[in-house]
Amino acid sequence: MGTKGRMIVGMDVDELIGLLNKALSDEWLAYYQYWIGAKVVKGPTKDAVITELVQHATEELGHADMIALRIMQLGGTPVLEPKEWYNLTNCGYDVPSDPFVRMILEQNIKGERCAIETYNKLMAIVKDKDPITYNMVLTIISQEVEHEEDLQSLLEDLEVILK
Repeated sequence: MGTKGRMIVGMDVDELIGLLNKALSDEWLAYYQYWIGAKVVKGPTKDAVITELVQHATEELGHADMIALRIMQLGGTPVLEPKEWYNLTNCGYDVPSDPFVRMILEQNIKGERCAIETYNKLMAIVKDKDPITYNMVLTIISQEVEHEEDLQSLLEDLEVILK
C-alpha cells in the first residue's frame, strides 16, 4: 500500500474499501453466472449466445481483478471467502434453472442493468474524491453498458426467430 496514494483519497478509505468489496462480490457472481450460463444454455441462437457469455465472463473476471488490485492499493483485503459474496452483493445471482436462451439472456440483462446502476452510484461517490477509483469504475461501467447492449441485441434476434 502506498501511503500517499491512500492519503489522496478524499473520503473514508475503509468505507471505499467496503464499497469496492461489494462490487468485487458482484463481479465474481456475474463471472459465474455468465460462465455457467454458457455451459447450460439451450435453444435457438445458443452458439452466438455462448460466444457472448464466454466473452462477458472473461471481462467480468478482469473487472474483479481491477477491483481487487485497487482494494489492495488502498490497504484493504479483497473478500477472501466466496460465501461472503452473497452477503455483500448489490446485484445478487440468478440461478439459471431454466436454461432456455431467452431466460439466460434476460437474467444477464437484469444483472448488467444492476451493475450499471451500482457503478454509476459508485462513480458519483468517488467523483472529485478518488481519481484512481473513478477512472477504474469508468472503464468498468463502459464495458457493462456494452454488455447490456450486446445481450439486448441477441434477445432481439431471438425474438425475430421465434415469431
